[in-house]
Amino acid sequence: MEKREYSNGELTVVWQASKCQHSGICVKTLPKVYHPKDQPWIKPENATTEELKAQINKCPSGALSFYMNQDKKA
Repeated sequence: MEKREYSNGELTVVWQASKCQHSGICVKTLPKVYHPKDQPWIKPENATTEELKAQINKCPSGALSFYMNQDKKA
């Protein structure tokens, strides 16, 4: 399973390619963050942490998730 992570420093977006249904909700909701033809295609630094959380929670397939970086520190 391909899994990629993209961080804005405060929050890390996790994308699981195998779950993605390509509904386009991410691109429609936050076009300044999601650019499917670019590499990297997710640019979380272009949105606030709250904007990212709200959008990720709308992902119908669960391909997008997130964690707060402070929570992952050992």
